[in-house]
Amino acid sequence: MKSNNVFIIAEAGVNHNGSIEIAKKLIDVAVEAGVDAVKFQTFKANKLVSKNAEKAEYQKKNMNDNDDSQFNMLKKLELDVDTHHELIEYCKTKKIMFLSTPFDHDSIKFLNDLELSIFKIPSGEITNLPYLREIGALNKEVILSTGMADMGEIEDAIDILIEAGTKKENITVLHANTMYPTPMKDVNLNAMKTIGDAFDIAYGYSDHTLGIEVDIAAVTLGATVIEKHFTLDNTMDGPDHKASLEPDELIAMVKSIRNIELALGSSVKKPSNSEKPNMKIARKSIVASCNIKEGELFSKDNLAIKRPGNGISPMRWDELIGSVSSKDYNKDELI
Repeated sequence: MKSNNVFIIAEAGVNHNGSIEIAKKLIDVAVEAGVDAVKFQTFKANKLVSKNAEKAEYQKKNMNDNDDSQFNMLKKLELDVDTHHELIEYCKTKKIMFLSTPFDHDSIKFLNDLELSIFKIPSGEITNLPYLREIGALNKEVILSTGMADMGEIEDAIDILIEAGTKKENITVLHANTMYPTPMKDVNLNAMKTIGDAFDIAYGYSDHTLGIEVDIAAVTLGATVIEKHFTLDNTMDGPDHKASLEPDELIAMVKSIRNIELALGSSVKKPSNSEKPNMKIARKSIVASCNIKEGELFSKDNLAIKRPGNGISPMRWDELIGSVSSKDYNKDELI
């Protein structure tokens, strides 16, 4: 994950709707878009949620059924062991990194056994001490989402991960807002830099807004990781489709981020290679404003400043005024 480029995660999440065929199509879209990794979710419904837990309001709104049970919803969205193996192999053939977020201890162990090199901690687990401690002890690269969290909770989570064995330099903290979709007024993107500065830690952004502009803005503010939900079609039935990018939008987001990376460049201000040829066209030189004879004094009456810029710079104007011409000059000739 460590490179000069923004690490872009296409979050398939549960937008596969329990279908391996849809999951593979999502991987294909992620590959076409040029992201660095495609991420799913690993859980067992009976380990994740109690049977009397209700869906979130956005989940109720986004799904076309009358079943308010979070358990029943998640049970349909589990990916079994064989599916994980098949999707990992499929990602290898497509040369894209497979990631998955674990939501319980068995899933942490399972993904570690699958030799995942990066562990993504979702916002909902940031206050789960045993969970954080178990991931921290793996000493892997960790991406920590911070939706719903305050600075104290973020600090506690980072400390737990480090105390358990994860190096601080291997942790990236993502600013996030856990509403699907997130209203623009609640994004508070400046908090992303606050997190990075306060904890002197790598930071990024996990986005649940509609559109791609906030992701672009996050990159300009120094995000090193961008995570974004995507789907094949945001009219599909499921909890997250409506807050996800469609394929053409994901492609546009990646292209925009890569362009912004190029545009940000270095912190050094100097003429670029592309503009150097225009310096003599756009800049000016000191020229004769009329015919000048050898031995005449240069003055504001016989000198002018005009293009092109391949002669004496106008910044030397004071140096020339009052000096003696060493030759004859015709009008408009470079001094």
